[in-house]
Amino acid sequence: MQRKTDVIQVMLLAVGVIVMAGLGYTAFAGPSTGKASARRIQQIRYRHSESTAARVESQLKKAIAARKPVGYKVAGSGSRVEALAIRLDRTGKKWTLSQYAYASLGLGLAVALLVFLKSGAFLLSLGIGVLVGAGLPHLVVGKLIKKRIAKFNAKFADAIELLVRGLRSGLPVTETLQVVAQEVDGPVGIEFKSIVDRIKVGRTMDEALQVAAERLGIPEFNFFCITLAIQRETGGNLAETLSNLADVLRKRGQMKLKIKAMSSESKASAMIVGALPFIVFGLIWWINPKYIDTFFTDERLIVIGLGGFTWMGIGVFIMSKMVSFEI
Repeated sequence: MQRKTDVIQVMLLAVGVIVMAGLGYTAFAGPSTGKASARRIQQIRYRHSESTAARVESQLKKAIAARKPVGYKVAGSGSRVEALAIRLDRTGKKWTLSQYAYASLGLGLAVALLVFLKSGAFLLSLGIGVLVGAGLPHLVVGKLIKKRIAKFNAKFADAIELLVRGLRSGLPVTETLQVVAQEVDGPVGIEFKSIVDRIKVGRTMDEALQVAAERLGIPEFNFFCITLAIQRETGGNLAETLSNLADVLRKRGQMKLKIKAMSSESKASAMIVGALPFIVFGLIWWINPKYIDTFFTDERLIVIGLGGFTWMGIGVFIMSKMVSFEI
């Protein structure tokens, strides 16, 4: 009986070790050399091309790439460590990599200690601590990024309208950017202030906008950068173009809200149905460990439990994809 329990604990520890090894590899592995070289050659071709179509294509590719899940390759990053630093910066908090690492380690140790005090199983406690310490901070950072992006998009159309009024009154683009940085609060004002500061220290507006676009990773801001780039290449009425862009972004925001309202019930149902088995299992194990101990000692229940949790995890993943809508 004891040997079977040890086998289960070793299996759980092996799963935790595999997860940590995967996270470590993705954290410190750099990008593919061949792909990086091809990308740099393509960027040079676009940069030195005299064709307006080539430049527009370059900007459109950047906007499309911003909408794709890019794994470890966050825009402007060369490794998982740099990608994590950019993710922390996108939260708007002054968090550093060391603070994130200490928080993850402390959380993992606390959870492992609580589970060990309750169950007495060292390897099981270590595996659960590793999973919680590695996963929960990542989810929190992602949630903060989404919250900041929502705040940015809520004010961005108003900021563009302010730009339009400044341009129609005769101010140059750089002056209108400074007005937006001063008048609009929240993430929009902060990002436009950083753009103005880069221009003041000698960088071109194209470079300042590109740096901001890579830091933010927001499609709406990429559309704004594309609009300015195309207007500089082809000419035309910038104020009217930006006014049309502001109208498009507002309609896009309204469509997102409508989709969110229509899918809120299905999302809530999916979350409840997906989380309920795991919550009930954890509560029963916490309240009456002897009742659940059979799942860790009986071979048949071990196989059934592992299979059930695996399929429930797959089901939760599928439901999350089914209720995730983007426009």
